[in-house]
Amino acid sequence: MSENDSKENSNILNVTNGDCAVDVMKKAGIAGDFLPWRDVLHDGPVPADLSLEDLSKVRAEFIIGKGWGGDDAETAIKQDFIDRDNQLNNYQDYEKVILWFEHDLYDQLQIIQILDWFAHSFTQRQQGTTKLSMICTENYLGMQSPDEMKALMRYESLVTKEQLTLASRAWSAFRSTLSVDKPKQWQNLLNQDTSALPFLPFLKGAIVRQLEEFPDHKTGLSRTAYQALKIFAQGETRCGKVFGEYSKTEERRFLGDVSFWGILDEMVNANPPLLVPKDSSQLQDSVKQTDDLVITIIGKKVLKGKANMLDYYEADRWIGGTHLSKDNIWCWDATGNCLVLR
Repeated sequence: MSENDSKENSNILNVTNGDCAVDVMKKAGIAGDFLPWRDVLHDGPVPADLSLEDLSKVRAEFIIGKGWGGDDAETAIKQDFIDRDNQLNNYQDYEKVILWFEHDLYDQLQIIQILDWFAHSFTQRQQGTTKLSMICTENYLGMQSPDEMKALMRYESLVTKEQLTLASRAWSAFRSTLSVDKPKQWQNLLNQDTSALPFLPFLKGAIVRQLEEFPDHKTGLSRTAYQALKIFAQGETRCGKVFGEYSKTEERRFLGDVSFWGILDEMVNANPPLLVPKDSSQLQDSVKQTDDLVITIIGKKVLKGKANMLDYYEADRWIGGTHLSKDNIWCWDATGNCLVLR
């Protein structure tokens, strides 16, 4: 390999889903710089009509408000988003940008966000000589060995204009607001041709999985909350073990434990609660993995569909661009495969 070839091969920006993947890539000797995309887009507000930088401010405030990263992490979280966006904005400094992602909901949302950004960037300024390619498989990147990670490079393919267009359509749909006078754009993607994307089954699976996080129209529970409550009903009490058992129910694992504790918090804070501490003491702050919880009588009724959690807990959640609130509750009807306004 010549000196020029070596320089070109190292002049690459690898964008991927988090620090664990980056660690493995470095051990595998993957050439170039690394940009972990650390945002949990399936949790919290992702409103429409905001630039990447303005949306990053919204996302940073959400993460800070959740207390993720600790009490003193505010400055670091905001700066992390700024540094991430600046590095992406400098993509023309690279010969190639490679997007390394997976098949699950967490990654699929990140993919359509990044591809949408490139679609607009290529329109607003010249793409130059930078090539944009993608590697997207069913392999969990952070769990690969260095040799397995390097072997994934055989799946690399250039991103096409059609793929950028479709990703923009999907990203816009995810950020759309569900209200009486707005179409259900995210759900409607299931009936549209998304064959331009090589990860077609992954994207459609992600769409369905996100829809399942809307409250069920009978129980008021998201799919995650239902599975968690079911595990508690079977006798498990330790929250960390419940999370492990819940993870086994996912065909494509996407949810981190911190988001999971927030879902348990909602069931603990319902009035009356669906879950209570095992020893009848008050929880300190919010749920954590070492806590022991047990299901209540009302929790069992909700689980059986004889009661609805939404009658005991005032919804205040964001799913993409949709704010679920007292006056705007959209529910998932699994039988009809559609969203319905409560």
